[in-house]
Amino acid sequence: MSNRVVLAYSGGLDTSVAISYLGEMLDADVVAVALDLGQGGEDMESVRQRALDCGAVESIVVDAKDEFAEDYCLPTIKANGMYQGEYPLVSAISRPLIVKHLVKAAQEHGGTHVAHGCTGKGNDQVRFEVGFLNQDPDLEIVAPARDFAWTRDKAIEYAEGKD
Repeated sequence: MSNRVVLAYSGGLDTSVAISYLGEMLDADVVAVALDLGQGGEDMESVRQRALDCGAVESIVVDAKDEFAEDYCLPTIKANGMYQGEYPLVSAISRPLIVKHLVKAAQEHGGTHVAHGCTGKGNDQVRFEVGFLNQDPDLEIVAPARDFAWTRDKAIEYAEGKD
């Protein structure tokens, strides 16, 4: 395969199913990249292994907790960065950090594409894609939910059709 997709991997249904789906749609190997930003929940080794079990050729977990806290959260708090004046920005400010590590992984692992799980609605797709274009405009961007009209129901149906 000449294509290699570096996928922003959360470990959930959508990104897990996206591994084999992207592989088929783009005739590509998929490298899953998950970031530990201190979000808690599932053990990151389990997340890493799930990506491999779903068909990723490589699965990388980046411990980015300190980087996120020091370089993204602290400056945002100091600037009183609030979402619509209601609550502190967290999710939005994580996107440039995720992009940074995805592009780095693409460059280190021969990536031709980067992929994220955003739909065609909302600002997250813009945050990801402007970051990708800024850091490495040669990478092709794929968003399965948007580009292939991927819905949760379609993801479940696709998963049920797999081994």
